[in-house]
Amino acid sequence: MERILVIGGARALGAAVARRAAKDGYDVVVGARELAAADVLAREIGATAVRVDLQDESTLAAAAELLKEGIDHIVTTGSAPHDVRATELDRDQLLAAFTAKVVGPMLVAKHFASVLRPTGSMVLFSGVVGWRPGPGSLVKGVTNGAVEYAARHLAADLAPVRVNAVSPGVVDSGTWDRLGDKKAGLLGKSAAGTFVGRHGETDDVVDTVMWLLGAGFVSGETIHVEGGARHKSA
Repeated sequence: MERILVIGGARALGAAVARRAAKDGYDVVVGARELAAADVLAREIGATAVRVDLQDESTLAAAAELLKEGIDHIVTTGSAPHDVRATELDRDQLLAAFTAKVVGPMLVAKHFASVLRPTGSMVLFSGVVGWRPGPGSLVKGVTNGAVEYAARHLAADLAPVRVNAVSPGVVDSGTWDRLGDKKAGLLGKSAAGTFVGRHGETDDVVDTVMWLLGAGFVSGETIHVEGGARHKSA
C-alpha cells in the first residue's frame, strides 16, 4: 500500500485529496498546522495525523523522522494569502506567503528527500492568478508563479522522484463560502472568464492530483486546471 502525506490536508482541497486518496486505497497521513483538525479528518477516513506547519521548519523535521520508514507521495496545498497592493505590503505577511507556497515546500524536500521512495512524487499547488496579473494580487501572483519554477527545479534536484504542480482556477471547494451571498457572483464571473463556461469543482482538481501520483513519465510540469482562463482576454 502506498503512503501519501497531504500537507494542508485538514481543509478545503487538501481534505478532498486526503479523502479521495483514502478511498482509493492509499495509506494517508494528514498533515496540518492544527493537529486537532488533522485528527478529526484522520479519524473520519481511517488515516494518521501529524503536525506539519510550513512556517516552522522544526515540524517538518519531526514529521520526516516520524515517517522515516518511507513515503511514496507528498501533496502540499499550504497557502498564506496577503492580498494587498504594493503600497500596503506587510513584510511579515509577505514572507509568510512565500514560505507557504515556495520556501516551505523546498524545506519539505530537504527533510523528506531521504524518506521519499525513488518511484514516488511531490505535488505542489500553484494557482491561475500567477498568470493573470491584476491590482491587489501581487503577492498571490508572484508566489503562485514561483511554484512553477520550484516544481521544475525540484524535479531535477530530487530525480528520480517526480515533482509537479497543479494550478487551479476558481474552484468551489468551500473556501468561498465565507463570502455568503456574494459567492454566486464570484463563481459566475469566474465561469464567464473561462473557455468552458463554468467554474471549477473540487473533483476537477482532485482528479488531476490523483492522476499525477501515478503519471510515472511526468515530472517538472505544471498542470493548469482552470478551463483556459489564463488564455482568455478579460
